[in-house]
Amino acid sequence: MATPPERRRPLVMGILNVTPDSFSDGGEWFEADRAVARGHEMVAQGADVVDVGGESSRPGALPVDADEEIRRVVPVVEALAGVVRVSVDTVKVEVAEAALAAGATLVNDVSATLWPVAAARGAGWVAMHRRGTPADMQDAPAYEDVVAEVGAFLAARAADARAAGVTEIWIDPGIGFGKTVEHNLALLGATAELAASGCPVLVGTSRKSFLGRLAAGPDGAPAPVHQRLAGSVATATWAMAQGASMVRVHDVAETVQAATLVGARRPSALPGLAR
Repeated sequence: MATPPERRRPLVMGILNVTPDSFSDGGEWFEADRAVARGHEMVAQGADVVDVGGESSRPGALPVDADEEIRRVVPVVEALAGVVRVSVDTVKVEVAEAALAAGATLVNDVSATLWPVAAARGAGWVAMHRRGTPADMQDAPAYEDVVAEVGAFLAARAADARAAGVTEIWIDPGIGFGKTVEHNLALLGATAELAASGCPVLVGTSRKSFLGRLAAGPDGAPAPVHQRLAGSVATATWAMAQGASMVRVHDVAETVQAATLVGARRPSALPGLAR
């Protein structure tokens, strides 16, 4: 019997920012009870993973101390861990450890440095490429060959994690993190190449500024965040069709529908589908 489409489809990771200053939904889910309710809503919409983050990584964001980040994240992780797979979006060892102790099973790591925590806790780990820090990553980013450089970086980090004993390793090209519009498009165009590297690929384009620039109006003004749904779903669909095993999104219901359509044409199960 053929594998049902829902078992072949790419996974959808719902973004749950428990922050006052994230670029798209800052403050909307800052209170723990609202965040938990939003997490349940995303699960009802079909999210496979809910990614809880307590520190914004948008360009220009200010750092948050570990204690405050833990205060924001842990109650939400605890409340959701029994109903859905939870990942923690952090760059701090202390926060990752606290979230994993609270029930998270995946570390979504934009710094690509936390594989020792994942190894010690038996958790999954996402290595993302980022050039610079939120304070400076969009200050004239430059590459000789963005696809080759990002690919080599992710391969090296995956090898480090594998050697340390991490058994579930994802790679993320870091769309919008130290990249121009052209860099982002080149990396999206290379999704199949990244997917052939041996690690399942996670792609996050949702509502990002390059989509606003690409959808600029007649006056040249970028499309605002609330008008980027079409671009978000289109780029997620492209990435999934090219082999991405998971996409990270704000708009779960729309993306789950797109993922199901992409999954219907998959000849076999994707890597990284353990739930």
